[in-house]
Amino acid sequence: MLTGIGASAAADTTSSEDPTARDYREYLLTVTRPNQLQVIDMTSHTLLRSCDIPGPFGSGIMVPAADGKTAYVITNIWEDIVGIDIRDCEITFHAAQSSGNETVKSFQSVAVSQDGQELYTVQNPVRLMSDHYEVLEPRLAVFEIADGIGAQPVRTFPVDRRITKIAATGTGEVILGGGDLQAIDPETGDIRVVEPLQNWQRGEEWMTPDAFAMHTQGSQANEYIMPYSTARFTDGEQDMATAEWWWGISRVNLETAESERMEIAPLTEVIMNFVTDPTDDNILYGVFNSVSKIDIATKTIVKEQPLDHTYYTVNVSRDGNTVYAGGTSSDISVHDAETLEKIASIQLPGDMSTSDMRVAVIHDAAP
Repeated sequence: MLTGIGASAAADTTSSEDPTARDYREYLLTVTRPNQLQVIDMTSHTLLRSCDIPGPFGSGIMVPAADGKTAYVITNIWEDIVGIDIRDCEITFHAAQSSGNETVKSFQSVAVSQDGQELYTVQNPVRLMSDHYEVLEPRLAVFEIADGIGAQPVRTFPVDRRITKIAATGTGEVILGGGDLQAIDPETGDIRVVEPLQNWQRGEEWMTPDAFAMHTQGSQANEYIMPYSTARFTDGEQDMATAEWWWGISRVNLETAESERMEIAPLTEVIMNFVTDPTDDNILYGVFNSVSKIDIATKTIVKEQPLDHTYYTVNVSRDGNTVYAGGTSSDISVHDAETLEKIASIQLPGDMSTSDMRVAVIHDAAP
């Protein structure tokens, strides 16, 4: 198991019994329809502000900068990326990616370098001709955040198709979640395989995994998780009916870019997304029709708590004490991490649909 995941994120925290003694504030971020960024105080579980996002709703996918002050959101039906200061709703960055007869979509992919200077997205361009569409090669686009409103890519590099969620590492690479887990150098375009998934070589005993590259939420644990499902065949016939079905993850430490891949629990129910406890990288939380707590060492779901309805995404506080289930509807369900009992509900002014639910941390911050 990797070392370091979660440790650096929790190193400067104080006792969860006295939140006012912390030198930081945590904010839960999500996007709701028609198109607003919601900023939630994670100590009081109250909605602080709703920031209007230009253009129609995209997918609600976003990334907070490392300093926590700005959230970068995909908007305008996946064509634009805007940066919004979560403290006052000021728009500080806007990249309109389509121009002329070329329509550019970014599906789920947005990341910010850990020094806060560059923004990355995978562009999927299509040229609109008079009588047909010309599908162009996908590319990683690199923006300078200092270019602000009207930013244009300063570099682009070809990448594979089907890449969705991405993340920036402390080593200067960008993790690309597609058929396989890859990393690209945004200075040179050089690509390496981090963890093979579609192309893993585990023999006929294992079924090729089905990965789910939708949400990214593990920034406070300084990690990237790609969930997958697979089957281990118990005979030479590859009989699905007798196979052992498993949940698994490919996980990347975003500080070091070290990675690991493992099966984590039997696939006994649908789980939409996973997030690691920032204080214990052996513990995962998952969500769909229930909140699940998974012990990786024993490969078991050790606790489950049924939910009022389906939720798509999950996150956890920086001290590891509180779990949040969000997405889908207009409420966030708040749970005690030890017992998984529901302790609060946060009502929002619109539904979250496919949106991310991210944690932003600002040091010495006012509400």
